[in-house]
Amino acid sequence: MNLPGITDLRDRAWQLPLRLAAGAYILDSGMAKWDTDEETAKYLHGFASGAYPFLARIDARDFTKALAAGEVLIGAAAVLPFVPAGIAGLGLLGFGAGLLGLYARTPGMHRPHSPFPSQDGIALAKDAWLAAIGAALVLGSGRRR
Repeated sequence: MNLPGITDLRDRAWQLPLRLAAGAYILDSGMAKWDTDEETAKYLHGFASGAYPFLARIDARDFTKALAAGEVLIGAAAVLPFVPAGIAGLGLLGFGAGLLGLYARTPGMHRPHSPFPSQDGIALAKDAWLAAIGAALVLGSGRRR
């Protein structure tokens, strides 16, 4: 016997650990950047601008505030259960893809002639899990009973 509420809950239960782990991590990261100092803002802006040159036109403090707000928004969407999994997944997938682009475009982040990280690139390469979680949520949200 399938009860409507129970079946739906069981179908969505696999999302909970993914959404909580990724969402809490990104939410915390965004809140930590919210009131960052000028030096940190310049570092983050410079690092991002190296991979994405169009960002150089934006003020470092404005960039860091926008980054923080985006992380808070994406993190909150992931942890709030009323946000559809597909929407939360798209946010995580987009954010993860941006970080992977930073990894791929920044010299020294991966070993020569290899997609695998150098020692310096491990911190960014590990963010592949954000893209993977986002993809899983997007793909899983289209499942039918």
